[in-house]
Amino acid sequence: MKNHSRFSIILLVLLVFIISSCASKKEVVYFQNASGFETLVNKNDFSPKFKVDDLVSIYISTLDNEASVPFNLFRGASEGGIRAEQVDYLVDQNGEIDFPVIGKLKIAGLSPEEVRVFLRSKLSDYLKDPIINIRLRNFTVTILGEVNRPGTYSVNGERITILEALGLASDLTIKGMRKNVMVIRDFDGTKVYTRIDLTKKEAMSSPVYYLTQNDVVYVEPNRSAVTASSLDNRASIAISIASVLITSTVFLLTRN
Repeated sequence: MKNHSRFSIILLVLLVFIISSCASKKEVVYFQNASGFETLVNKNDFSPKFKVDDLVSIYISTLDNEASVPFNLFRGASEGGIRAEQVDYLVDQNGEIDFPVIGKLKIAGLSPEEVRVFLRSKLSDYLKDPIINIRLRNFTVTILGEVNRPGTYSVNGERITILEALGLASDLTIKGMRKNVMVIRDFDGTKVYTRIDLTKKEAMSSPVYYLTQNDVVYVEPNRSAVTASSLDNRASIAISIASVLITSTVFLLTRN
């Protein structure tokens, strides 16, 4: 009877160990408070802003191609079948770019559309109805922590949601904490830390739902991952001891 009780205790300990390392449904399901056929109007009119150290492509064109040439930067010459390479603008520490003919333009803190309006007013003395194409060339986001493919990813387009970014990293692992995802954002040297709960539909109204260039998304391990990690160093020893005790108990029960 004594040996049987010991055997039961060992099995109970192992069962508790297994249960404690499992994640619950509430920890892994997204948007848990969203009901069926619910409509959520997206009121987020987010537009990315240019920052210091951004690489910006700006191309000016008009019906008169010759007239717009001085306002575009190219490396090399379009001779002998070799096409010239367009040069990007680097936003300096003052938030400015050095634009041909016009000179210094402060664009840090402005959206692409605001820069178009700004440039159009500056070019009005030189060009008629210019077409201005602007693109951020170094839009990347970094995804770290409990995701399947952590890394730094390039973004095509002017904006990306945190869900799309996590999709690039092949989603969170089962051990990722969805309730407390951290976004680290840089504003001219000042780091801002914001947390977002992906288990709630209100996540779509978060100020970090849309990511900006060079944002870092960090997914913390959830409770089950932390518990499993804390037991890792002792697990092999515990299993070995349990194995010996179970073997001994079975042997004694067999003899009795």
